[in-house]
Amino acid sequence: MSKTHPLGFRIEREIKEALVKAAKDDHRSVSSLVELVIARWLKERGYLGDAIDKAA
Repeated sequence: MSKTHPLGFRIEREIKEALVKAAKDDHRSVSSLVELVIARWLKERGYLGDAIDKAA
């Protein structure tokens, strides 16, 4: 398993609350959900290959 790299950023409270609810509904951590959403966005736009799909 490869090492992960921390990434910190600020978001609006409403977005954070939605993320927490969505992660809970999908039985994921917020971090896992954010990584999934970012990876899918990057893949759809050609910035990332298929290898990252393990998070899905």
